[in-house]
Amino acid sequence: MATAGRDRLPASEDTSLVTSCGRRIAVRCLRLALPDLPISRVTLDVGRDQGDEPGAWAALTTDEARDLARLLLVQAELADAASAPIGPMREEC
Repeated sequence: MATAGRDRLPASEDTSLVTSCGRRIAVRCLRLALPDLPISRVTLDVGRDQGDEPGAWAALTTDEARDLARLLLVQAELADAASAPIGPMREEC
């Protein structure tokens, strides 16, 4: 999947965002330099919420990260168009 120049984050730019409910989501690249098989993952670190509830952490393969990105974009388009959600609505952050 090609990325337009304006969509790319400069290497020095912060790779996290804070949601409207106060959770920080950090997105980073994790590289494990094993001698026989180097491993790279895209990590998501969802921090604690404003009520100090624990967050979550995930390490995704590059294909999984691309699939997640596609799913997020589809859902963003549906939300922008004020379309009915495909699945059950969740109100928690």
